[in-house]
Amino acid sequence: MSSTSVPEIYGSLVFNDKVMRERLPKATYKAVQKTIQNGTHLELDVANTVAAVMKNWALEHGATHFTHWFQPMTGLTAEKHDSFISPTGDGGVLMDFSGKELVKGEPDASSFPSGGLRATFEARGYTAWDPSSPAFIKDGSLYIPTAFCSYSGEALDKKTPLLRSMEALDESAVRMLHALGHEEVKHVQTTVGSEQEYFLIDKELYKDREDLLLCGRTLIGANAPKGQEMEDHYFGVLRPRVAEFMHDLDEELWKLGIPAKTKHNEVAPSQHELAPVFETSNVAADHNQLTMEMMKKVADRHNFACLLHEKPFEGVNGSGKHNNWSLSTDTGENLLNPGKEPENNLTFLTMLMATIAAVDNYADLMRISVASAGNDHRLGANEAPPAIVSMYVGDELERVLEAIETDTAFSATAKKTMDIGAHVLPTFSQDNTDRNRTSPFAFTGNKFEFRMPGSSLSIADPNIILNTAFADALDDIYDKVKEFIGKPEFETRLRATLKDLLKEHRRIIFNGNGYSDAWVKEAEKRGLYNLKSLPEALPYLVADKNMKLFEKHHIFTETEIRSRYEVYLENYSKTIHIEALTMSEMVKKDFTTGLIAYENAVATEAARKNAVLKESVSKLEEKILKELDGYSEKIGTGVEKLEKDLKKVEKITDSLELAKSYHDVILKDMDDLRKPVDAAEAMIPETYLPYPTYSKLLFASR
Repeated sequence: MSSTSVPEIYGSLVFNDKVMRERLPKATYKAVQKTIQNGTHLELDVANTVAAVMKNWALEHGATHFTHWFQPMTGLTAEKHDSFISPTGDGGVLMDFSGKELVKGEPDASSFPSGGLRATFEARGYTAWDPSSPAFIKDGSLYIPTAFCSYSGEALDKKTPLLRSMEALDESAVRMLHALGHEEVKHVQTTVGSEQEYFLIDKELYKDREDLLLCGRTLIGANAPKGQEMEDHYFGVLRPRVAEFMHDLDEELWKLGIPAKTKHNEVAPSQHELAPVFETSNVAADHNQLTMEMMKKVADRHNFACLLHEKPFEGVNGSGKHNNWSLSTDTGENLLNPGKEPENNLTFLTMLMATIAAVDNYADLMRISVASAGNDHRLGANEAPPAIVSMYVGDELERVLEAIETDTAFSATAKKTMDIGAHVLPTFSQDNTDRNRTSPFAFTGNKFEFRMPGSSLSIADPNIILNTAFADALDDIYDKVKEFIGKPEFETRLRATLKDLLKEHRRIIFNGNGYSDAWVKEAEKRGLYNLKSLPEALPYLVADKNMKLFEKHHIFTETEIRSRYEVYLENYSKTIHIEALTMSEMVKKDFTTGLIAYENAVATEAARKNAVLKESVSKLEEKILKELDGYSEKIGTGVEKLEKDLKKVEKITDSLELAKSYHDVILKDMDDLRKPVDAAEAMIPETYLPYPTYSKLLFASR
């Protein structure tokens, strides 16, 4: 593909604004735009017109079916395909698609996670068209992004609460901006850019690992002699095979209107990253789900397997998904842009303080929004932020906040010109913030980078919390100054309010090394949460303050919150249960076979030597056998304990206690079993192992 064809293929499979403007009647187009921008109801006659045009467009692009594409609480996507055909009386068919079919679908809801919202025998559920996220064509079908709810109207998906949170933020932000004098602003939206990390390994090697096939991560495996310690993979030259994959992935994403922008090698061997341009939160969430799907499909075509697990390999970095979050108005202003004089930019300071208050008030929810069995392995290691939620604002903003807090004049530092020392190189200005790679929530110039999400996560979850918490903090500021709006003392009162908020929430700001032990102790003194696992964090989801937040802003009903509580716990327990069973089976059937075969070979060699030379000369063989025998005993004991504890844990009926037992007992059993397995594997030649080792997985695939 030439560079000149990129504009031609970009969005070519998307029923986007350009297509609608060209094909829809003007009145219909205006009605759809009104629905998208203002959330007004779409009349059936308008829906019928849109459906007819959308069907014709889809048929022109080779589509024969349509599907309502939704995002249930599995964290993945779901779809049921129907053809456009409508039989005629003469034995033929018409290609038909009505407004009713566009607007509403009725998938079976009984088998999706509902946390008790739906009984198994209650099957009906509904999907509802989301016109704010464009329809697209994939695999010969027209995909219609939809919300998913139960027969009685409860949200069963990720999209519905995300849209609710966007509306809550929009309302709160517009009201605050009008108070600040920005009367021209009609809408505020959050924009998100989600950096996606992933691993590529050889497909045939992947197929030979039961743990990767069933769990997405390796449950046993000795470290390769070389890992990431040479820092030679990060931003390194793209291997031809990987470059070809990335090229094809870009092309597939661009066809779907996904603005894939940046690609590079990541820190760990065989690890890579893709970053898109910012989009509205809802579209960004949809596009990230599509990106993960296309990564796997394109990888398969290139004889790769794409791993999206947060920690597929021990001993090297896992994968995250950095959620870059910002605020923009319909007039084109970035509300998190400090400007040249941030101390005098009252709009920016208000938005900044609302963000600080939001993160401090709901740090527990921020942590819960990224909690999963996979991400628990990653958070806190020297590859990801710690489980302690904190904010980094950088030196320049720190000085602005200090000036507010102490009622002193702010003295901005002059822009530093970077002179690298060689005259041939250009000079440039230093940014107003550095990048603190250890901070969970860092200000990076005109946005915040939330670095805690795991690579397989739906970004809907953290953005629901961010949007809602921010709206709540902004409402609090507004309530404290509303009686002074339009009066001379408004600015004075607002600055005093921001100062009080800063004092109250100063504890959440930390610009130092988040990996240090000193920070853990300091965070405890400040009263910050350090929720290291999902079972430890999740009870905070149903805490009174959090229930009130969701209900106040109409994000979740109490029933919807409690259902999610059950779904997350159940998913966590099932994940570890599957991992434990897989590990037990893999150790007994795969690893033990190789271990015994190698021990027999060593014993046979020792016996042969002694028989020929008539004396004990097999000291090396005897040492190997003795060491392996010691590991064998520990492995046997470990498997027995794991299986015994699994039977005990399976009898627990309380969902929280069950999750805690899987974390405290089963994961510990798995770690204890893995140690002797990995130690023994490091002694066994690869020819005796029925699965590929880390050396092959991480280095043969490149």
